[in-house]
Amino acid sequence: MKVFLTGASGVIGRRAVPLLLRQGHSVLAVVHTAEKRNALEAQGAKATEVSLFELPGLVRVLEGYDVVMNLATHMPASIARTLLPGAWTENDRIRREGSRNLVDAAISAGVQRFVQESFAPVYPDRGSAWIDESVPLDPVAYNRTVVDAERSAVRFSGGSRRGIVLRFAAFYGPDSRMHADMIPLVRRGFAPMPGPAGAFISSVSHDDAAAAAVAALELPTGVYNVSDDEPVTHRQYWDALAAALGVRSPKLPPSWATFLFGSIGKLAARSLRISNRKLRETSNWAPRYPSVREGWRDAAKQAEGFRGNSSLGQAG
Repeated sequence: MKVFLTGASGVIGRRAVPLLLRQGHSVLAVVHTAEKRNALEAQGAKATEVSLFELPGLVRVLEGYDVVMNLATHMPASIARTLLPGAWTENDRIRREGSRNLVDAAISAGVQRFVQESFAPVYPDRGSAWIDESVPLDPVAYNRTVVDAERSAVRFSGGSRRGIVLRFAAFYGPDSRMHADMIPLVRRGFAPMPGPAGAFISSVSHDDAAAAAVAALELPTGVYNVSDDEPVTHRQYWDALAAALGVRSPKLPPSWATFLFGSIGKLAARSLRISNRKLRETSNWAPRYPSVREGWRDAAKQAEGFRGNSSLGQAG
């Protein structure tokens, strides 16, 4: 297939590109620097600097393409910056306007498949109950535009056109800048995000997320959760990271600290036991890492001290 890809330099996109090329697809990716263009072209992909906010340019570029894979996001550069006023403005614009423009352009250009990145942890707190795709979303203030992006993909679907929404669980991996911020705190004995010890966290590794994005080329129209097989509790999550680092288990923040994080804290404190059953039963995809217990160990081997050198591809 001929695949048009946004977010190619993010932690998911840069893993998806070689997977797509390996399967024989041709890839045209959006880039904004000469360095990123050169890196993509060295792999065998093509690059363009088209803007997601210029509809006529998008229509011209998409002529003749089979698939649009929208992995574009704009994440704050650190945990501290996620709490600043306006930190999510550009990300909101990408989700609201960028996704809408891409869908409009794809329809005009005759594209047959649209894959939209979304964020699974906007489900409501369900305690220990499993959460499937039928559960209504309940976003908080900082990520309400998740719903806008999904609506655009749903609008694309019709006739022979297939719209696919991938609701990714919380990402983790060796090259996440956000995790690079977490590591020093965990080494000092403190977990950097709020949440009750027994509340569930659903995660997915960068590699498994990229594999799911590629699997979406064969999926029927619909919404799919992309997560590990085994969500873990907050206590288990931070213990697994500490074990991978070879340090003692960190202290969890007190319950009152949740309010210091604003709407991000409200979301992080939810118990989200997200099921990937639909995706596993509909495709050949399966996570390489059943849970963060295995994933953190491999990430530790891949990156000394989990030193991140790029922005987190998806934080909500």
